Amino acid sequence: MWISWIALALMTTSSVASLRPAPTMAIYGLAAIFLYLVPAIVFLLPTSLVAAELASGWEGGVYKWVSTGISKPMGFLAVWCQFAMTIFYYPSLLGFVAATLAYVINPNLASSGVWTALVIMVCYWSGVFISSRGTKGVAGLASGGLIIGTLIPGAVLVLLGAVFLGQGNPSAAPMTADNLLPQWAGLASLVLIVNNFLSYSGMEMNAVHVSSLKNPAREYPKAMFLAMGLVLVIFILPALAISWVVPAEQLSLTAGVMQAFDAVFAAFSVSWLTPIVGIMLVAASLGGMLTWLAGPSKGLLLISREEGYLPPFLQKLNKNGVQQNLLVTQGVVTSIIALGYALIPNVSSAYWIFSVITTQVYLIMYLLMFVAAIRLRRTHPDHPRGYRAPMLIGLAGMGFAASLAALLVGFIPPSQFSGGSPLVYFAIVAGGALGLGLLVPFLFYKLRKPSWKMPGEADASGPPPAAEADGSEANPS
Repeated sequence: MWISWIALALMTTSSVASLRPAPTMAIYGLAAIFLYLVPAIVFLLPTSLVAAELASGWEGGVYKWVSTGISKPMGFLAVWCQFAMTIFYYPSLLGFVAATLAYVINPNLASSGVWTALVIMVCYWSGVFISSRGTKGVAGLASGGLIIGTLIPGAVLVLLGAVFLGQGNPSAAPMTADNLLPQWAGLASLVLIVNNFLSYSGMEMNAVHVSSLKNPAREYPKAMFLAMGLVLVIFILPALAISWVVPAEQLSLTAGVMQAFDAVFAAFSVSWLTPIVGIMLVAASLGGMLTWLAGPSKGLLLISREEGYLPPFLQKLNKNGVQQNLLVTQGVVTSIIALGYALIPNVSSAYWIFSVITTQVYLIMYLLMFVAAIRLRRTHPDHPRGYRAPMLIGLAGMGFAASLAALLVGFIPPSQFSGGSPLVYFAIVAGGALGLGLLVPFLFYKLRKPSWKMPGEADASGPPPAAEADGSEANPS
């Protein structure tokens, strides 16, 4: 079945765009445009075009691409990183949910680490319970996520923000040409751009649709450029709207979206709308979490059963054909990480650290993907591809360099953490990213046994959806 390039652009937009990163960038006012544009050019564009060539030539997702282009162990590392990044992603996503929910109940709870940790654990374990029952149709819970949780609230925020300025109210952040570039504070300033790499991740999942286009060579680039434009609009305009209304020093990285709605609605005497928008954002986030909760772990499970990468305990399926033991083990680690919100004094600091660790782990997978793309072009030049990326070696090289730079810069505390210990920050990020992203899969690989292989049994519950086959998921933005 063919799809139009416009439909593909909208599908890509829906899986990438989100309001959640808006408060992080709103702190920088007009400079948010620059901070979003740079990673879009050096990371989003190469990722989109390179993944499209790989997806149109080799089915099976990231594992197939990397194992064919480099080696099977590296393929396991790539699909492991897709899974492992969610362990840190859930606490940051649900930290946003906790802060948003606080505005529905009691705004003072938004800065409470104990409240945040409690919401994370309750929501995650509820999601595991629902997923482990093999509930059909869960995907429907998030089918309207883009509209309910992003487009409607985002449009309302931007519209009322513009009216707010139009009424003569001063912008909380200066909107002059001098503020187009962020203030340079050394290497710490680069960390801001790193966090936006995660906002654009997940493009390798959308690349699988390239074969559904009638003329991929012409239509896929058009779809990606349109998607880039739409994503930038959805990211940038709400961030600017927040910067108009809420002063940077008052912004919470987790509750900033609700702070802006609260301030805007108060200015127009419609504060009763704040909890309604809060419920919309929470419902969309939780629905999205449920739809891909089992996706990355399903992809890891299928590959591990074929190659024996995980011990039998983690490969076990329950009566509904769901990898419950893997989800529960993931949940235990997620719960321990969630306690970081209760232990780290500043909720915004915890949110930022978990976001950076998530990005670091995911970037390892992208580094492997870019290397595999270059090697496959050289070792399999005549392999049929539905789409050939222009200047692939240059594109993959730029994507690899940007990903590596982002990975290294992520170990440097951002400028707003100048008061903390750089050594402690480095230890937390390095321990999380390198420990979970490299050490754990290395140990699994070294300790593997022939008895861990369970080929054939992975299909006991039927074939996984296409998006789950390689562990890909809707973008965790």
